[in-house]
Amino acid sequence: MSEVLTAPLVVEFPFTRSLGPVQSAFLTGLRERLVLGVRATDGRVVVPPVEYDPVTADEIRDLVEVGTGGTVTTWAWNPSPRRGQPLTTPFAWVLVRLDGADTALLHALDAPGPDAVRTGMRVRIRWAVERTGAITDIACFEPAENDPTDHQPAPHGGEFAEPVTGITTPARLDYTYSPGRAQSRYLQALAEHRTVGERCPSCRKVYVPPRGACPTCGVATDTQVEVGPRGTVTTFCIVNIKARNLDIEVPYVYAHIALDGADLALHARIGQIPYDQVRMGLRVEPVWTEGARHPDHYRPTGEPDADYDSYKELI
Repeated sequence: MSEVLTAPLVVEFPFTRSLGPVQSAFLTGLRERLVLGVRATDGRVVVPPVEYDPVTADEIRDLVEVGTGGTVTTWAWNPSPRRGQPLTTPFAWVLVRLDGADTALLHALDAPGPDAVRTGMRVRIRWAVERTGAITDIACFEPAENDPTDHQPAPHGGEFAEPVTGITTPARLDYTYSPGRAQSRYLQALAEHRTVGERCPSCRKVYVPPRGACPTCGVATDTQVEVGPRGTVTTFCIVNIKARNLDIEVPYVYAHIALDGADLALHARIGQIPYDQVRMGLRVEPVWTEGARHPDHYRPTGEPDADYDSYKELI
């Protein structure tokens, strides 16, 4: 049994959005060390503010200033902070109903341990030293047992000098991926400059890359079959938009390639030929770079084009 591979993977992208008048006022207010909510049609003060009433869906813009202290309504202890979380030491996630608000705000509470946290405790905002107009302008909450609770919400026009009009929020997912036994064997063969598929014991088709089961019959596939290395272009597209961090000049061609002996086309880049000369039926072969675990691209072999009938079922 060959080793089942695993690898750490990261999916990360910045999410950019513009802000309407309510969210703009809320985030700009945080920059100025004040918290704004919005009054709903039933008179409740919603914090963080929303642009539409959660009950009636009416547009709401009646902004009010609430207090920077509040009461914990519920909490959960976080013993192992992760990358990007508000604090690097253990802390409590808390829902805090700020004075003057009728809903709760989720944030971190800096506390020495879970025994120091309870529902109903008084807390206050600890502001970040540098504030830019983001929820992270609230560094965290901290215990404040002696703070008064008599703050009343005050109307606010939502007007600020240099308001925040847009934000960019990083989104990131760290995880460990395992391709399973079938694809592990496939990847290990690629490291040896070989392409290996698996044959279905029922329909006898050879699938590349293998998935461990036949997508047509649904039965397990465990018979390995070496295919290629040459193949035939079945369909293709011309890429005209340059991708970030991809050192390939546009335009270039990505194609589906039916490797000799395979019954499923895989996709790869076509190189060493002008993009406008790539065509269906073009015979190609892999090009490997030193130390690579997969082909860098495919290039023409110089053979005559394959007959359409030989690959029409793979389009």
